[in-house]
This record gives sequence, structure tokens and C-alpha cells, in this order.
Amino acid sequence: MHLLLTDRLTCPRCGPEFGLIVLTEEMEGRRVLRGRLGCANCRDNFPIRDGFGDLRAPPRGELPRGRAGPPGDVDAGETERLVALVGVPEGPGTIALVGEPARHAAGFADRVPDIEVVAVDEDLARWRESPRVSRLAAGPGLPLSGRALRGAVVDGALGATWIREAARVVARHGRVVVVSAPEDADGTLSEAGLAILASEAGTVVAARA
Repeated sequence: MHLLLTDRLTCPRCGPEFGLIVLTEEMEGRRVLRGRLGCANCRDNFPIRDGFGDLRAPPRGELPRGRAGPPGDVDAGETERLVALVGVPEGPGTIALVGEPARHAAGFADRVPDIEVVAVDEDLARWRESPRVSRLAAGPGLPLSGRALRGAVVDGALGATWIREAARVVARHGRVVVVSAPEDADGTLSEAGLAILASEAGTVVAARA
């Protein structure tokens, strides 16, 4: 997890108004490999182990199965498609990939110079560290400040709450791409204040004006 990302992380228990403080135990470069994130409001702590942050509100328990799957080969063509749809040619900035799209995080980082990718899925606890990729588990929403990201790709199979959360965290001119989009994804994004740019074949692209 990149150290500077912690400035944008918020407490999953208290909500987006409450930031977190990072306490590091092991670092490599500017990346936190082991430590914890603490909330000054509720006094809860969220662990970082092997670079993976568990930012789920309590009760946490064991990590459930996610949507990204085990480490392995990634469809490079699908990575290219998602990079094109999110429309961020270069950094600096941050992009979130949530659910199944999180398996493309390393590919995004390779293809978009100077971007930091926040990859959100429980399965990523089993994935290795990659340059410019911060791996998280999160719930019940995205533990990120509002309008803090340049773009987001979200798995529509996770439901409307996660689509709304992706819309909440993108900045002006930022895009939300929904894959495996449910039929009401257009309406959910429109209600969140985004304009629909494209909607076909199970993928919806919207942007904040």
C-alpha cells in the first residue's frame, strides 16, 4: 500500500468524514508492507499485512471469497479495453478497480504512467505486491474521500451500493465504468449526478460533469 494513499483513506466504520492515521511497522520504499490504520473517532484499527489492507467495518472475521479470483494469467485484451474506457492516459492520480476488474490492477499500472491503482477485492490478499498497486478489502463501501479519484471500474455484480460508491469517489471529469452491469446501472449513475457516455453489451460508462 502506497504511503500517500493513506491521506485519502477514510474509516469504514465512521464514514467518509473521518480519516485514518497510518502506523507503520515495515516499509519498502514508500510502500507500507505491515502496520495498521487507526481511526481517531472510533479507535478501531485496520491491519495491513504483506501490503494488503483490511478496511472492512466490524465484525470482520475471516476474509470471504472475492470476485478477482486467484493469481494467474490476466486477459491483456480486456485490460486494454478497460484502460481505454476509463479514459485516463497518464498520471498523476488514482484509479480504483473494484471486484472482478481488480485482477487487472497490475496491467493498469503498467499501461498508465504515474498512476496509482487501488485494487479492492478480498481475493487480492493472495496476490503479490505490484508496483503502483495498493490492495484492499473494503466494506460496506469504499473507504475513500469523496471526489478523490480520477476514475473507477466497478463490478456491477456487487450491486447498486458499490456503483453509487464508485460515483461518489470520482472527481470532476472522472469516469465510472461498470462491467457486468445490471439493467438499472444507468439510472443508478444518473441519480448520482453522472452523465451516461455509453451503455451496451453489459458495460456502462459515465462521467462527472
